Amino acid sequence: MTKGFDRVSGLVDSYSQDMVRTMKEMIPIRAVSPMSGGEGEMERARYLEGVLKSWGLSTHRYDYTDGTGTARPNIISTVGDGQGVIWLVGHMDTVAEGDRSLWKTDPFALRLEGDLMYGRGTSDDGQGVVSCMYALRALVESGITARYKVGLALVADEELGSRFGMQKLMEERKLFGKRDMFVVPDSGNSDGSVIEIGEKGLLWLKITVNGRQVHASTPGLGVNAFRESIEFLHEVDVMLHSKYSKKNALFRPSMSTFEMTKHEKNVDSTNIVPGTDISYMDCRVLPDYRLDDVVKDVREVAGRKTRARIDVEEYVRDDPAPVTDANAEVVKLLESSITELRGIKPKKIGIGGGTCAAFPRKKGMQAAVWMTEQDVAHQPNEYARVGDMVADAKVFAHMAL
Repeated sequence: MTKGFDRVSGLVDSYSQDMVRTMKEMIPIRAVSPMSGGEGEMERARYLEGVLKSWGLSTHRYDYTDGTGTARPNIISTVGDGQGVIWLVGHMDTVAEGDRSLWKTDPFALRLEGDLMYGRGTSDDGQGVVSCMYALRALVESGITARYKVGLALVADEELGSRFGMQKLMEERKLFGKRDMFVVPDSGNSDGSVIEIGEKGLLWLKITVNGRQVHASTPGLGVNAFRESIEFLHEVDVMLHSKYSKKNALFRPSMSTFEMTKHEKNVDSTNIVPGTDISYMDCRVLPDYRLDDVVKDVREVAGRKTRARIDVEEYVRDDPAPVTDANAEVVKLLESSITELRGIKPKKIGIGGGTCAAFPRKKGMQAAVWMTEQDVAHQPNEYARVGDMVADAKVFAHMAL
């Protein structure tokens, strides 16, 4: 066993109830993006920063103002003075609760049932945030001199592209060095046996169909934007899945995905033919393809339509970052810690979801994504396991020793 780890492990175990308390106090503080009808992460950031300071840790906040005029906070804290820096990156924001009728209890009031903690943002990314924080606490309170300096970054805006979070922080070159390593607890599986080293390109398209509104009893006098939207989306769906059909065994799933998701309300009455219809597509594209080509192909289909004008807008875009080398130092450190603590040899994979790891990768830095989680992010009755939260904190601390 790594020297000094027994003490660190014991400290993490002793924090178990404190970790649950932190989650219980954090979850009710809604941290939904203003772009999704929320108020942002500020109140949650103030709470978490207070917890860190109560342990005697120094913090620095970087606030960036978004297009709504809302300040989006990011918290930085570092401990130790070892050779090189391991950054633990968790995101404070969450998605909205969705259909409340599908929740058994209030999504913003933590419900504890045995080992399970239910609530919006418990898995994505409350568990990661709390695990990282308490790993830092254990390293400090153990008094052990670690091999690596450890940095904590609690960031904003991950759910909508990180424009005011990790992406912005990477522009603050004084924060990160080229040799720094990043661990992002924001994706994984139920036993912690996979390490994510690559991500697909992310493209969200906003599709606005402009027809002509009329009374539903005289449809021939107008152009039904809803019908035109349905026909267009179907044609695009078939085209994209056919043209971008290559498979890459590193990724799960192994192919690019193109999904119709959000649909905005068009008219208020059932006897009105809508003149405008707005839909969205979520595209997760293998690094084998260019997002520019996907956008071009969708717009070409739109340009062939004659009854309605169809506008295709890039709502959110994140071109794929280089895949982290499977033998990179951060991957080997994480793999070694998982193997020593859990007796398993993790597999390296790529995923369709986008995480904060993309931004250091684009700067030529090493980044690995890992956590033990139950794949319930964004679902009703989302939950995280107390045992996973505690065990993951031990892995993060072990990496630094």
